[in-house]
Amino acid sequence: MLIRLGLVLLSGGLDSTTLATFAVSKDYRLSALTLDYGQTHRRELAAATEIAETLGIEQIVADVSFYKYLAQHSALTNADTHDLPTGRSQADMADDIPITYVPLRNTFFLTLAAARLESLALNEIEQNGIAPEDIKATLFIAANAVDYSGYPDCRPEFYENAVETLNRGSKLWSQYGIPFKIDTPLIEMSKADIVRMAGRLKAPIHLSWSCYRGGETPCGECDSCLLRAKGFAEAGLPDPALP
Repeated sequence: MLIRLGLVLLSGGLDSTTLATFAVSKDYRLSALTLDYGQTHRRELAAATEIAETLGIEQIVADVSFYKYLAQHSALTNADTHDLPTGRSQADMADDIPITYVPLRNTFFLTLAAARLESLALNEIEQNGIAPEDIKATLFIAANAVDYSGYPDCRPEFYENAVETLNRGSKLWSQYGIPFKIDTPLIEMSKADIVRMAGRLKAPIHLSWSCYRGGETPCGECDSCLLRAKGFAEAGLPDPALP
């Protein structure tokens, strides 16, 4: 019997909510990992928990808030020093890597997610007696390289190289020959395409939170809010998360 283990990195945003719903629709034994890395916009953590509960996904919320002290050169971890960009055009967003980039965040996140997924897979093999050839291990990541803020760790080539590193450093691959797969189904989609996909899947995006600020309502001015608004506008649909 083939066991397809899946782990989705669930931030609580539009993209990861859509991705998690997509993964639920597939035949995976799925769990979610949400990471508290000391981000200033903590509203997304509550959103992720509510989304996981709605989708019926087992969720771990891991406190790795020490990371903000290491990855300080970002408006998302060190708002006292770095101002959040607001009101930028799409051209401005594409012109550079903004201060909302958190140094090596997705590299760190992938490592943590892979450690959790490898532990689940090794438990099946070494504790439950499942044959290695009956195990598949897939990481679901809501990376997007079309309507995004220019982050280098959201590009396809990053994931193509990252999976090789994860496999070479894992017991799962080295001893049992089971490779990690990193599934990034949203990576070449526009934000409007993601909005349409969320609609088709009936994803609970009304619970999602994209704003880089953590107030009661989205600011409507940060890059993430502007990209989200652009997606709904181009899809011709209202944003159900807005009041």
